[in-house]
Amino acid sequence: MDAQSICIATAATNQVGNEGPIFRFVFWHSVTLAAIVGLIVMFYAYVFPQFIPNGLNFIHGWGNILPFGGLYPMDPRILQELRAIVDERGLISSPEELHTYECDGLVNFRVLPRAVLLPTSTGQVQSIVRICHRERIPFVARGSGTGLSGGATPVDKGIVISLARMNRILEVDFPNARVVVEPGVLNLDVTARIQHNEFFYAPDPSSQTVCTIGGNVAENSGGAHCLKYGFTTTHVLGLEVVLPDGTLVHLGGKTLDVPGYDLAGVFVGSEGTLGIATKIILRIVKRPECVRTLLAAFDSTNEAGAAVSGIIAAGMLPSAIEMMDNLAIQAAEAAVHANYPNCGGLLLVELDGPLAEVEALMTDVNEICRSNGAWEIRTAQSDAERALIWKGRKSAFAAMGRISSNYIVQDGVIPRTALPQVMGEIERLSQEAGLRVANVFHAGDGNLHPLVLYDRRVPGQQEAAETLSAGILELCIEAGGSITGEHGVGVDKKKMMSKMFAEPDLLTMQRVRCAFDPLQLSNPTKIFPTPRLCGEKPGEYSPHPLESSGLAERF
Repeated sequence: MDAQSICIATAATNQVGNEGPIFRFVFWHSVTLAAIVGLIVMFYAYVFPQFIPNGLNFIHGWGNILPFGGLYPMDPRILQELRAIVDERGLISSPEELHTYECDGLVNFRVLPRAVLLPTSTGQVQSIVRICHRERIPFVARGSGTGLSGGATPVDKGIVISLARMNRILEVDFPNARVVVEPGVLNLDVTARIQHNEFFYAPDPSSQTVCTIGGNVAENSGGAHCLKYGFTTTHVLGLEVVLPDGTLVHLGGKTLDVPGYDLAGVFVGSEGTLGIATKIILRIVKRPECVRTLLAAFDSTNEAGAAVSGIIAAGMLPSAIEMMDNLAIQAAEAAVHANYPNCGGLLLVELDGPLAEVEALMTDVNEICRSNGAWEIRTAQSDAERALIWKGRKSAFAAMGRISSNYIVQDGVIPRTALPQVMGEIERLSQEAGLRVANVFHAGDGNLHPLVLYDRRVPGQQEAAETLSAGILELCIEAGGSITGEHGVGVDKKKMMSKMFAEPDLLTMQRVRCAFDPLQLSNPTKIFPTPRLCGEKPGEYSPHPLESSGLAERF
């Protein structure tokens, strides 16, 4: 309703008060009847759109005032086709159940999908995607929903394809050190399946007990031991992928080097924007002869950071170097009682390899830590003690709930040498915002995980926390680092992409995306700040005059 219509309606309502009781009675009953008829029509347009021409289009504009809040129902014909593919148990369409899938681990962004499909085979995934391609329905593939960047957040008018039921380990090949899995297999289940033969799967994100291999592939997940063993991309040999038009392709293979373009490398870390992986060939690693884990307590993270630089400069490559500040230690102790020293900066160093080598290197690490101010050094004396040390570290994110009602988990990367400077700047931003920041990070490769603590019940704190979180990412860029190390861009950081990359860089990425998905149906609206249509004329972006003058900013 425009301003003129509102004024006319207001004037008419005011005029009613000056008329007689019969007129007022007729007027208000007419208004009530019209409202009831309108609600009935909208209800039928929502529930039975096939019986009302343009029924769904009729109610789309009312999404903000309807009690079902903009939920766009699917054509019953399409729903029936999807149901025939996955059966009744594999299709979720009731609003109550759909709320389970409205977000991933980043709960700030929520979108209710039109439906959720739970296929059990590659063929079912293909059939679903072909329908989406034919009907121009956007889709989002989902694993366990543990991601922290909104990568698995549903998209407007789209569906979710949950791969949780595709959870079989299809092949274990010890002589060639590889396994073949479906995307719904849990990360830790891979190691559980092969550990009896002294093998393990190296990438170990903190959520490894619940996150899936498919999600790890989408985000190129790392973990504490990626310093020595590398990220997910290092351990993916090949992929079976359903492209956004339903075509089945195989990228990479079971050999270590396949001729042609490294399309498997392009796919890993693409956050579900290039298609859906339905089988993954993983490289597994022989368990080392000896593993030693050391704790070193420092007065500050600066001293601990200096020890990290000293360890790397000495030519050592530990399997993991982790750091926690005092806030993170408090949270971990409250949650799992890991028996950490109460200090300003705690270093966890793990070395593995042949026994003689590890013992010699542990002596060197001990000396480097002492020379940089470590006042307590402790080495795990048993597998149980080592497991408890890692339980405290890997529980740190969830443990923050013990000391703060709300928090934002951030993920950025900086050069190791910039650690003292960046940590000092984070502390300055924290004080200016009046908010606490806990720090847990993979110190060996400079992958920071600052946790901005706030209470959203306090007016303005959530906005301040979001501003502080973005400011930390800008610090990472200024230091020559990155806006993400392993959590991905998703929805959360896409506005930061134009701060990190030039327009030709983003345009090149878009061209790759369009080659895989010309209609942009596969997890659209993610990663890129201003997605272009694939049919747009290629070429460099021409800034608007307001942008050139500094009066507007492009995200």
